[in-house]
Amino acid sequence: MSTLVGPVVSLGGMGLLFGAGLAYASQKFAVEVDPRITAIGEVLPGANCGGCGYPGCGGLASAIVEGKAPVSACPVGGSECAAKIAEIMGVSAGDNVKQVARVICNGTHENCKEKFDYSGIQDCKAAAMVSGGSKSCAYGCLGLGTCVNVCPFDAIHITKDGVAKVDPEKCTSCGKCIEACPKSVIDLVPYEQNVVVDCNNKERGKTVKDNCSVGCIGCQLCVRSCPFEAITFENNLAKIDYSKCKNCMICAEKCPTGAIYANFEQRKKAEIIAENCIGCTICAKQCPVDAIEGELKKVHKVLEDKCIGCGACAAKCPKKTIVMK
Repeated sequence: MSTLVGPVVSLGGMGLLFGAGLAYASQKFAVEVDPRITAIGEVLPGANCGGCGYPGCGGLASAIVEGKAPVSACPVGGSECAAKIAEIMGVSAGDNVKQVARVICNGTHENCKEKFDYSGIQDCKAAAMVSGGSKSCAYGCLGLGTCVNVCPFDAIHITKDGVAKVDPEKCTSCGKCIEACPKSVIDLVPYEQNVVVDCNNKERGKTVKDNCSVGCIGCQLCVRSCPFEAITFENNLAKIDYSKCKNCMICAEKCPTGAIYANFEQRKKAEIIAENCIGCTICAKQCPVDAIEGELKKVHKVLEDKCIGCGACAAKCPKKTIVMK
């Protein structure tokens, strides 16, 4: 027994000594953590998806405090999260438009031709290595679900028509699907955007038409018909500037192939509240399609059959007497 007491006491003493040394060192050499990093970390959703470009929510919190990332950098948290972070940082959150992923392709089995029957690994990247994939359109969605497999929020599914489709209510715009898609056919669009060019093909019109019935053929009717110059033509493809687009949907009506999607159920119409109208004529002057008529100092009227719901009149009405319904 006496032979065991010495070593036990010796080890115990060494343990206490080392413990005290470590405790002293942890206090002496402690790195102070900015309390804002901890506070922001508690506000962030904790998804650690990497959609912000930083290694997890902790990395983003540090970047925001260091001024390397904006308070709205988290795509998952959205505007509410940005507002809370802005309050912690003592700054303004600003406008933070919610973005969602969208598959810019409508090349379903019915719309797009197939070059051959693919029976290999059910993965878009693997399929793309075989002559660019089975789709005749070199830019089309292959529909094998690589994007589905990487989405951490179950926001993407493959439809029975063979094209991936994003559920905007579940999408957090983390960007994982965009990074994974070998065809670069997924892009971010504003959540409230009701008009989108659903084509990614950059080939010339005849080639597009030979391969897909709903592709952009480069006729530029949309460019010429847009009252707000919100559509440009680049690389044989129409492109919408969402900051200029008023969701009037004229471009979708003019598109001969249906390459431009429009949610016509959400199309609005202007309505003038008669008792508040002072007949200033400002609304009539702002309307790009002459859908408002009326004489000076008399109640004006909206011609419903001509109104495109762009909201230009409502934005300029000094009495706020025009509502969009």
